[in-house]
Amino acid sequence: MNEQSLREALCAHGRLLFGRGYSVGSAGNISVRLEDGYLMTPTNSCLGRLEPDRISKLDRDWNHVGGDKPSKEVFLHRAFLDNRPEAGAVVHLHSTHATAIACLATPGEDAPIPPLTPYFVMRVGRRLPVVRYYRPGDAAMEPAVAEAARGARALLLANHGPVVSGKTLDDAVYAAEELEEAARLALMLRGQNARTLTPAEVDDLLATFG
Repeated sequence: MNEQSLREALCAHGRLLFGRGYSVGSAGNISVRLEDGYLMTPTNSCLGRLEPDRISKLDRDWNHVGGDKPSKEVFLHRAFLDNRPEAGAVVHLHSTHATAIACLATPGEDAPIPPLTPYFVMRVGRRLPVVRYYRPGDAAMEPAVAEAARGARALLLANHGPVVSGKTLDDAVYAAEELEEAARLALMLRGQNARTLTPAEVDDLLATFG
């Protein structure tokens, strides 16, 4: 997919995520890896009203070279894309149920959402680290996010929300949506005797689809 097509796809996904209530106001940001750098949603932009020509462009060293100024949380995306060479995109949302789990989970926890469905395991993986709370926009969180990203496709920022990577933009968006649905299920089933996938079933999914 060429750069212009990726710009248009980024805007289309932003509208869908916003329309589903997975971001509100100017919350959330998305990035995509290019051959010569990165595309990123601009600072203070609404995912529901993105314009292709105003999407920020950064070079391979993360310098802003075109479009509007990038998100103030550029370091979140850098931490993932610099440490996960297979990742082609990153989505950060404030989706309600995943954020609720991020408020309930203990920082340092590795799997705050149980493996309830195969789709969660297939898209998000076995691990979902919880990074301790940092003030939004605080670049001091980058080392902690980078460390977590080296061993996981997605993570939760305590009291903040999810950050999810994928091989492509579509993959990252679908994984972020699956994470939100898994979080909703986990909250609905709290206190119930719900069956979770066994370690062997998780291993089988990751071996087949991982």
